Amino acid sequence: MELSTRQVWLNFLALLPATGLTILTIAVAFLRFYDEQDFGFIELIAQPRAWSNRLTVAALVVALVNFALSGTVEIEKQAALAEQRHAQRMSELRQYNAELKKRNAELKNKNKRLAELESKIDGLFSKYGISSTPTNKTEQP
Repeated sequence: MELSTRQVWLNFLALLPATGLTILTIAVAFLRFYDEQDFGFIELIAQPRAWSNRLTVAALVVALVNFALSGTVEIEKQAALAEQRHAQRMSELRQYNAELKKRNAELKNKNKRLAELESKIDGLFSKYGISSTPTNKTEQP
């Protein structure tokens, strides 16, 4: 099954929130649990606790975006699968319809042949004076 350009981009974009969420979580943990004594460059960040809180909010937003995108990608996959099943079923129905038409044509030919034979039989019956309608025998005591 060939993926369209839109689906490729959706799949790629669906990876970004999860990756961003991982990076944000690592940054939050880093700012929360380490200080200037552990890593010297943390002193370059003014108010690491405030930045940790901001990154926590950003991580929550990214988690919501990730949830929404994963739902969108799943809906796209389900729609494609449903479309594929529909196309397969339509193909099966077309094939079945063609078979029915073929059988119908065969039955019409057989009926035509039977009508010709019946006509010939009726002609022969009338020629030789044979009644084609059966007579009901009545029981006499």
